[in-house]
Amino acid sequence: MSSLTASAPLPVRRAWLTDLPLLLVAAVWGASYLAAKGITTTHTVIAVLVLRFAVVVPVLVAAGWRRLRALTAPQWRGAGLLGAILSGVFLLETYGVVHTSATNAGLIISLTMILTPLAEAALTRTRPPAAFLAAAGLSVAGVVLLTQGGGFTAPSTGDVLMLLAAVARTVHVLAMARLTSVRGADSLSLTTVQLGGAVMVFAVLAAAPGTGPSAWTVAVGFGAREWAGLLFLAVLCTLFAFFVQMWAVRRTSPSRVSLLLGTEPLWAAAAGIAIGHEHLAAASLAGAVLVLAGTWWGRSAADPR
Repeated sequence: MSSLTASAPLPVRRAWLTDLPLLLVAAVWGASYLAAKGITTTHTVIAVLVLRFAVVVPVLVAAGWRRLRALTAPQWRGAGLLGAILSGVFLLETYGVVHTSATNAGLIISLTMILTPLAEAALTRTRPPAAFLAAAGLSVAGVVLLTQGGGFTAPSTGDVLMLLAAVARTVHVLAMARLTSVRGADSLSLTTVQLGGAVMVFAVLAAAPGTGPSAWTVAVGFGAREWAGLLFLAVLCTLFAFFVQMWAVRRTSPSRVSLLLGTEPLWAAAAGIAIGHEHLAAASLAGAVLVLAGTWWGRSAADPR
């Protein structure tokens, strides 16, 4: 991610005009788990990912063609590496949401906000603040309760995959921050190459035997509901979300953007319960509250600004 400087405080009216699109991004991201679950099966994960990003990448290429041509060879290689990591994130998330509830998926993936500062502290050999460690413990306790609402048994396959996706997201964030080759690269170009690299990984996997039907076969079999879900993921959760972020960081502070987008797990839980008719047992509900409290507390403790 490119380095951003905090903007001067905005008038209340203008601040809300910036905040509302960001909250909408958080809401569509929260609903993306339910949307992905509705159009994907265990056998069509890779095909759906190919379709989702095949819609997005050509638009990004057309929008930033001149800046793409300005990238240096090291920047292309660095962005390609990030794209390979990103493909792992999407594979784990999509396979995970197929095997667990949308509510669980959105809440478990929010642990990225805790895992990233912990991993960064380990790399830099610095001790996190005591308050942050307490928040991390609260979040972990919440995940245990969330995934064990029906009694203490082994976590579901989907829960484990979503936890691995949170780890993969953490690796991706740290790689973006620490890869010197991509520093100074244009944000649009960097995103385009990453998503393009991810699509190439998905296409190679789709061509391998035993990885499910082809993207074309899945596309032909889609009805109106499935196409609506795919376009929701491609247009709103990817294109719209990316451009709103680029627009917002130029009008408000990075901390405010991060705080508003951090409401994603709230929207995921709301969509899963209200639209997906998912049910949380008392222990799971308590766990969800602990996860949300821990991640928000951890965000504040890690970045007290």
